[in-house]
Amino acid sequence: MRRELPGLRVLAVWGVTRALLLLCVFRVLTVPGPDVTSDVSFIYQGWYEILRTGTFPLDDVTWQYPPAAALAVLAPGALPFLGYPAAFFLLSFAADAVVTVLLGYASVRPGRTVRGVWVWTVGVAALGPTAYARYDLMVTAVAVAALLAGTGRARTMGALAGVGAVVKVWPVLLLAGVTRGRAARRAWAAAVATAGGVALLFWVAMPGALAFLTFQRDRGTEIESLGALVFHVARHLNWPGTVQLNYGSVEFLGPGVPLVSGLAQGLSAAGLGWLVVWRVRVRVWGVATAAEAAFVAVLLFTTTSRVISPQYMLWLVGVAAVCLSFRDSRMLRPAALVLAATLVTFLEFPVWFSHVVASDALGVGLAGRAEICAGKFQPLRRLRSGVWGGAPGSEKGRDRGAPRGPYSSTPRRYSRHRPVKSSTVVPSTSRRAPSTAVARCPWRPTAS
Repeated sequence: MRRELPGLRVLAVWGVTRALLLLCVFRVLTVPGPDVTSDVSFIYQGWYEILRTGTFPLDDVTWQYPPAAALAVLAPGALPFLGYPAAFFLLSFAADAVVTVLLGYASVRPGRTVRGVWVWTVGVAALGPTAYARYDLMVTAVAVAALLAGTGRARTMGALAGVGAVVKVWPVLLLAGVTRGRAARRAWAAAVATAGGVALLFWVAMPGALAFLTFQRDRGTEIESLGALVFHVARHLNWPGTVQLNYGSVEFLGPGVPLVSGLAQGLSAAGLGWLVVWRVRVRVWGVATAAEAAFVAVLLFTTTSRVISPQYMLWLVGVAAVCLSFRDSRMLRPAALVLAATLVTFLEFPVWFSHVVASDALGVGLAGRAEICAGKFQPLRRLRSGVWGGAPGSEKGRDRGAPRGPYSSTPRRYSRHRPVKSSTVVPSTSRRAPSTAVARCPWRPTAS
């Protein structure tokens, strides 16, 4: 019975927080700041009316998503007895429930823990109604399913990652930590085949499937991104640029913006290079390595991106939840920082978004997302030291409090003892009582 209590508590918290989120998106409760549901009521529903005619919104520059994103936008049509916004919110709620069930099912397996369910429950609630007013929650559900499939089902993991990639690109990062060898080949082949097949199907069936590539090219620097801090400060030094609604988001436009955007893309490329070097040099894969590598990859991408919308935090929360579902995960502190940053994101948008637009002291502090910036290199160090810098079984790269057991992701330290050939009684040559020599186990773990 004691094992069931944590599950009951997290389900109770999940139910209460999700009820509050539904009350917010249905406008029974009002959250200060801009109406976060307007994107669903106007933008998504407008796209829905165009997509149902068999073409992509070619004249709308706010359509900046891969072709399979049309599936998420069209999905509310499966509930014709509801209005579009109501159907969308309920589908988001259903996706949230699916992720919770997947994490809960994983938590009862050996070597797992209920911490992942707690991270997801708290993280989605901390983001507020934005979580249910964007289709990113549906994409995150696919990503969580892919990570939980793991390298044991490499083709399933790759296929799900491929589906997610043609919906919103970032799930391809989940394959960063797949074990080298046959598992990696199967996962990547399944991802390429699935993503390529879905994209080809949309390209043949619907005109404008690849138009999103052109719309992304001309974007500026979003005021919530890390690079935007430069312009938030520069506005107080008479910087001549402006803040405008551009390509569906509030961005900085003016002198220096292309340079900062280019530097952000360069940092993203550098992060990709770090991951490649890590994969080349890694020698040991633990049971949580694939999830931890995916967490680091998504964190690098979101931190260095020139565009970081509030809903991007759902990506980090979902992958962090999978990491912490493993008992030996080294990402406990980074996950806590992500949860703190998610709460700051809710305060930044929608509560105090006007301060961010005005670039005042409060707005600059909120836009910086100091928790992510401060914790960015911690998961990199933990991933590197855990499976790169330390030898198998060494204490290097292992949290001191991490347990060791039959399902631990940290290899034990073993030493070989030369066994005694005989286990019979050996007569003593001294006056003492005879002693017994027992054969010693050739693979006996040493004390640690």
